[in-house]
Amino acid sequence: MTEDMNQVEVNNYEVGDQVKARVTKVEEKQVIVDVENSKTDGIIPISELSSLHVEKASDAISEGDELELEVIKVEEEALILSKRKIDALKAWNELEEKFEAEEVFEAEVKDVVKGGLVVDLGVRGFVPASLVEDYFVEDFADYKNRTLTFKIVELDKEKNRLILSHRAVVQDQKEKKKGEVLDSIQSGQVLEGTVQRITDFGAFVDIGGVDGLVHISQLSHEHVEKASDVVKEGDKINVKVLSVDRDNERISLSVKETLPGPWSDISEKAPKGAVLEGTVKRLVSFGAFVEIFSGVEGLVHISQISHRHIGTPQEVLREGQTVQVKVLDVNEEDQRLSLSIKELQERQINQDSNYDLPEESNGFQLGDMIGEQLKKFK
Repeated sequence: MTEDMNQVEVNNYEVGDQVKARVTKVEEKQVIVDVENSKTDGIIPISELSSLHVEKASDAISEGDELELEVIKVEEEALILSKRKIDALKAWNELEEKFEAEEVFEAEVKDVVKGGLVVDLGVRGFVPASLVEDYFVEDFADYKNRTLTFKIVELDKEKNRLILSHRAVVQDQKEKKKGEVLDSIQSGQVLEGTVQRITDFGAFVDIGGVDGLVHISQLSHEHVEKASDVVKEGDKINVKVLSVDRDNERISLSVKETLPGPWSDISEKAPKGAVLEGTVKRLVSFGAFVEIFSGVEGLVHISQISHRHIGTPQEVLREGQTVQVKVLDVNEEDQRLSLSIKELQERQINQDSNYDLPEESNGFQLGDMIGEQLKKFK
């Protein structure tokens, strides 16, 4: 076997060739490599280490690393090589597959720049600020070095353009969860929710990935002028599911249905014989309905309005008038109250009669008067 045959074959590389090499030395602005089957060493300038900006070569490469590189220039004493080009070539192929499959993947945020975030995927990926979250973010400083999930929303290899979105992933997850909630939720359920938004007509409440509407009429048993008078954004509240429209993704909720009704324990709040103050709400031919508690009205029959005979309640009462009433009967189950104004008038008459002078006192004064008059005739 000749000496020439024992020598290792040495290739003469050209621009565009791909080579394998091992890192022998890492300097501040370049990396020295031992190129397989080459007489000369290879040099990787710091600008060819990554698609992203690198301050020091040691931030991206370590001694002993085995690399695949592309020859970008041939000099007498060295081959000028690029790691960035090989990484990009591999990356574009993988990214095109991810883009076509709408794949969700994780990646680390390498930098925060004006207008968004930068991600290294072998090529530079950009996440515009509007595609980071599905809500407004004031400051992105905390996002650096965080690992997030992304989808590719735009890919143009020729223009070296790669746009990513974390927001799309978040929205997809919410839509999936929303579908699951819509499928599982049933009318009549009582759930805990969080008030998300308040409008003129009610409040939207998050009940676990989907919002439902509590109409202003369902916020309380009492009349509500503004929803903000009853609830605030961020409040944790219990709601009852009134109806679910899965096709239109609409859920009607009620807070009122979870609260004790105005007639609850009415026998204790308005026992038979109790004297209460109320407001005349409605006048009808057979009597007057008087509200004694919010949402609780009782009937004062026309026969219980006055001692004197009246043809209509309007002869004595007017709507909005405040009156004293006595509870005659309570039926909590049927939500009925029988009230009387007349009985209080009778009591008032009896009380007034107690102010007449005692009989003895009257007789004493009358005798004095008669005695004085008799003296005049003597």
